[in-house]
Amino acid sequence: MSGRDDSRDSTESVIEVRGLVNRFGDHVVHDGLDLTLAKGEILGVVGGSGTGKSVLLRSIVGLKRPSQGDIEVLGTNLSTLDDAERSRVDRRFGVLFQQGALFSSLNLQENVALPLIEHAGLARDDAEYLARIKLSLVGLSPEAALQSPESLSGGMIKRAALARALALDPDILFLDEPTAGLDPIGAAAFDQLIKTLRDALGFSVFLVTHDLDTLNAACDRVAVLSQKRVLVADTLDKVARTDDEWVQEYFNGPRGRAAASSSDRE
Repeated sequence: MSGRDDSRDSTESVIEVRGLVNRFGDHVVHDGLDLTLAKGEILGVVGGSGTGKSVLLRSIVGLKRPSQGDIEVLGTNLSTLDDAERSRVDRRFGVLFQQGALFSSLNLQENVALPLIEHAGLARDDAEYLARIKLSLVGLSPEAALQSPESLSGGMIKRAALARALALDPDILFLDEPTAGLDPIGAAAFDQLIKTLRDALGFSVFLVTHDLDTLNAACDRVAVLSQKRVLVADTLDKVARTDDEWVQEYFNGPRGRAAASSSDRE
């Protein structure tokens, strides 16, 4: 494997990462990392502990400035933008962090309405009306809209956080361990929800996960971070056959799902 992500070169891309370097002092997390997200696809990003999955996500969404390299999103090189231009690009992102990051002092409706008020300039009544639509879109009832986050299950919090991430109708949805903490039934339902919404709304998804079931159920391609770069990025069955010790243990080991899934498709 070359370490290059070339499988979507013929397809329109919404993210192009080239030669990315991320350092924390003397510690190098990424060194010459290349990665592409194609328009409309769900890309799962996996890797061992310390490979910088979340660091990569944070670099793309602007929460971590890379040491070197280029990140082009929606046709624009992010390093060339001033603050106002960067803010306009950021509004085309939706981000769901692992813990949901909802404001505990606000009910769900108010949480989802907040970006509509702050970034889209909507009046509160209009923003809360749209917030109820977004909450309904992710499967939450009108009654749930008025509840506070601390009164909800983990699955409901994830769905509410997803509704907020979708508030501004993003072109790209970033998900950081979206099924972490969910039971298998709840996780499977969330995976299906992401696919359904992607198909209906047409956004692209950059999904950091360690959940093999999510990779099988939701992802069009999988990118494996290893040795400070992308070791391979391809369909799940092809990635599972990569000649690498970590990949083989992860996908085809005792808790793996990819081997069975691959054989089912062949």
